[in-house]
Amino acid sequence: MSNNSKWSRILYIVGVIAVFIGTIDPLEGSVLIVAGSAIISLVTYLSHDPQWKKFILSFCMIAIGVAFLFYFSSLGGFGGTSTLSWWWGILILPYPAGWFITMILIIVRIFRRKRE
Repeated sequence: MSNNSKWSRILYIVGVIAVFIGTIDPLEGSVLIVAGSAIISLVTYLSHDPQWKKFILSFCMIAIGVAFLFYFSSLGGFGGTSTLSWWWGILILPYPAGWFITMILIIVRIFRRKRE
């Protein structure tokens, strides 16, 4: 195993662990999920994994959703006594959708490796 391959494998595992730890509390762990997803996307892109485009798409979705999550949080949230209606919450939906895609891709990658 080459030195480059070892580093990419280590970084991939660090990214997966960061995503799983961030999942314990998706609101507070959103920064870990974004960072872990970014690491996974980078490693799969550099290693020419067949799923790299899907990992990058899910990272972009997570990053956009988390950015809106922080923005709405800085405004005091939405709904209730806030000036923003509940409909603004739709802009946060890419975050859980991207997380779900990332989880599915990680699981598929694990089972694909076991078959080989």
